Amino acid sequence: MWQAAPMARSRLKLPRPLRRALLGLLALIAVLAGLPLVLTPLYLVVDPVSTPMIERWLRGQRVVRDWRDIDTLSDRLKASVIMSEDGQFCRHWGVDLAALREEIDNYLAGRPARGASTLTMQVARNLFLTTRPWPIRKALEVPLALYIDLVMPKKRILEIYLNIAEWGPDGEFGVAAGAAHAFGGDVAALSWERAALLTVALPNPRLRRPDAPSAGLRRVAGIIEARARRFGERAACVAGPGGLSL
Repeated sequence: MWQAAPMARSRLKLPRPLRRALLGLLALIAVLAGLPLVLTPLYLVVDPVSTPMIERWLRGQRVVRDWRDIDTLSDRLKASVIMSEDGQFCRHWGVDLAALREEIDNYLAGRPARGASTLTMQVARNLFLTTRPWPIRKALEVPLALYIDLVMPKKRILEIYLNIAEWGPDGEFGVAAGAAHAFGGDVAALSWERAALLTVALPNPRLRRPDAPSAGLRRVAGIIEARARRFGERAACVAGPGGLSL
């Protein structure tokens, strides 16, 4: 019996330039996704720079950073930062699941976001993402923070945080540069007041000035100081060989 010849299947062919562009984009995404996997173990021994530092360098802006070993930093500062930014730092695995769950519930209910970023998530953001508001940034921070916490000990995570956070109004990065700008002093030994004032400058160091604090900033610093004095032992995971000296 006569049969009609099967029709050739038609395939949609993209123009070659478009295919090359798509392949290039996929390769770029693969490289960007793989960088944290490679760099995180490297940062156990190499002192990293942050994406905000790189952005300022590329724009020709001032960048000041004086890296300090965590054991040379004031224990009062460590306790103040942990109690202000992430009270469960020594207990969680990079992500505070209870705080994150509450944040999701607030979002779904249309309530204002309170923030659930741990110190480890902030390290992930500063090393591999952007500090600018980005719809999926939080979703990327979570797996990155879990991986960082798996690879790095708590002391190294906090050491990196304290040395890459923007801590001054004109390109001062890390607590040593921030303290030098604010007080003209070192960070090996700090009074409780100065440790708390440096800590509360963190959310916006371009506007919050620990060297000339407003009444409101002093009030917040007083709350952080009281919290760190009372619960400072929660920072035991980042203590030096001799333990915490508060």
